[in-house]
Amino acid sequence: MTQIAYLVNQYPKVSHSFIRREIIGLEACGIRVARFAIRNCASELVDEADQLELKKTRFILDVGIAGLLFNLLRTAISKPVNFLSSLWLTLKIGWGSERGILLHLAYLAEACVLLSWCLDSGIDRVHAHFGTNSTTVAMLCHSLGGPSYSFTVHGPEEFDKAKQIALEEKIQRASFVVAIGSFGKSQLYRWCNYQHWSKIHVVHCGIDQMFLKQPHTPVPECPRLVCVGRLSEQKGHLLLIEAASQLATEGLQFKLVLVGDGELRPQIENMVAKLGLQNYIEITGWASNGEVKQQILDSRAMVLPSFAEGLPVVIMEALALGRPVITTYVAGIPELVKQEHCGWLVPPGSVEALTSVMREVLQLPVAELEQMGKVGAERVGQRHDITIEASKLAALFQPDLHSLPEKTTINISPKNSQYVEV
Repeated sequence: MTQIAYLVNQYPKVSHSFIRREIIGLEACGIRVARFAIRNCASELVDEADQLELKKTRFILDVGIAGLLFNLLRTAISKPVNFLSSLWLTLKIGWGSERGILLHLAYLAEACVLLSWCLDSGIDRVHAHFGTNSTTVAMLCHSLGGPSYSFTVHGPEEFDKAKQIALEEKIQRASFVVAIGSFGKSQLYRWCNYQHWSKIHVVHCGIDQMFLKQPHTPVPECPRLVCVGRLSEQKGHLLLIEAASQLATEGLQFKLVLVGDGELRPQIENMVAKLGLQNYIEITGWASNGEVKQQILDSRAMVLPSFAEGLPVVIMEALALGRPVITTYVAGIPELVKQEHCGWLVPPGSVEALTSVMREVLQLPVAELEQMGKVGAERVGQRHDITIEASKLAALFQPDLHSLPEKTTINISPKNSQYVEV
């Protein structure tokens, strides 16, 4: 049986349930998956499913400074040629990075810990999510004599600073690279030589049966919208508050629920108070998968006016639940959201366009929203079923593995599924 390790900077994490679904999907394909993460964020977890994953995950930084130095010295002594080569690679990529050489030397020490774990566990390959520091550690581990590595790129961070994170070097040394959509694939093409294009594959993020097989819940008549995601500038929350203020000024009655938390929360709360929108806007903080699901079902539509994205999983979840979405022409979003068929696409940064569409959605007959939700659910089922997407990834890990038939179901119980959105 193939044994691989997943490496993520932080796992499990509130915003990374798509990784958990992918791991469970791979295990259903007969691949054993060890969970490794660089650092622990247990204090943020709110869902039982993440707590269960936490018990299965080993954290590199838990070995402490002494453990990092011990593994670094042991590797230098036992594999001097590989170590010197990896040290040179560390200096090479660290010199041009925004984080500097010292932090990259820490990544080398982390790679030495990962190497030890991989050798002890008989790991065949390391797969990292996000092309940033987790992939750096996986690449250095491979350079030290460890297993081959692959990685999934989500964007937009990797594309915004491709040179600083040595994205071309990582692609060149990897066995294969996964993009979550055609847009991401095109951006990876920009940052590597044509001879490496063949190793770049599209595997979508997927959702499980908890969303795909949800019994139909009618769109409510009440004028309620929901926005799900980390409270950060790139999600467009401040423009969303401006749009809500304009609608309130016009005399519309509505409720806008912001599900999530993050560094922008104090500014959002101050803005809501300043504009007198306390009766219109509610902030829930982080919520469990079941709570998020119910918030979406209680709304007429989901709104996510992001400036920068890959392809948000929450859009897939909302469409699967039969709720159209209001979002932006950004990155991979238009690959899923078809204008005025299952949602609305507005220019990113345009308060006027966002206000106009929100007004329209609040006033549309429920029957029209129902039809759009039906179209959206069909599109998600065709493109983002984790059973199908996990089998694609399994075939990359194990080329002779037959893909699962489309009717095969990966059973993931609701209590083991938790919402996440980056």
